[in-house]
Amino acid sequence: MHKPLRFAALAAACALAGAGLYGAGAATAGQSTANSTHEPYNIGLLVKDIDAYYGTTADANGVYQASATSPYAKDLARIDSAARKYIDQAAHKAHHKGEKPAVVFDIDDTLLLSLDYEKRYNYTYNSATWAAYVNKADRPGVFGSAELVTYAKSKGVEVFYNSGLSEAQRTAAVDNLKKIGADVNLDADHMFLKNTANPPSYLSGCATPGAWTCTTVQYKSGTRKHIEKDLGYEIVANFGDQYSDLDGGYADKTYKIPNPTYFVS
Repeated sequence: MHKPLRFAALAAACALAGAGLYGAGAATAGQSTANSTHEPYNIGLLVKDIDAYYGTTADANGVYQASATSPYAKDLARIDSAARKYIDQAAHKAHHKGEKPAVVFDIDDTLLLSLDYEKRYNYTYNSATWAAYVNKADRPGVFGSAELVTYAKSKGVEVFYNSGLSEAQRTAAVDNLKKIGADVNLDADHMFLKNTANPPSYLSGCATPGAWTCTTVQYKSGTRKHIEKDLGYEIVANFGDQYSDLDGGYADKTYKIPNPTYFVS
């Protein structure tokens, strides 16, 4: 997962509990934007807001966890309830029309929560520490995520994964998803990871062996296009914690998972 705007993106769009929308160019109560002569929102205060939103606490092993009673958990529960109702209806409609319905999930902070990494490294990104963290394969699941994956499967909907994790991280991703109970279609035909050394032909417009220029939107929307146009599925829902996971079309409906800790363009 490429996270080029880590710390600056503490101000990424997310409705925090009792707080306004903190985004690039978005004014908050009593404050203006960084483009003015006024002081921008204080990062230390924003971190406190983020901790309050997640209900962040360290467990007995010193691992930072989100609280199941937090505003974050409540937001996820609302999304989950709406998504289940929609998937049920969309699956019934698609099967009636003879279509093959599918759902697509991002992985990082859509299915697997990396809050402990964010806290431990003060919301900054380093490729070596991130790779080591991913390879431990012990991230907790985003609340309700594994259950939503298995729910989609129970409705006869094909599950795909579309992630910015690298091909080298495939084993860790599979192991971690199994650990949280999202053990559905974890094969290479359903889990699409970023392969910069040998990109697939359907991304040839922005990626060739050894020359990857795809933006996140190009990579993810191009993969969804492949699922629909080449594999013959109708993507009824696409889930991601970044708008770049969702932009670019090739999905009937999109679901934005809350993530106030980083921004991927």
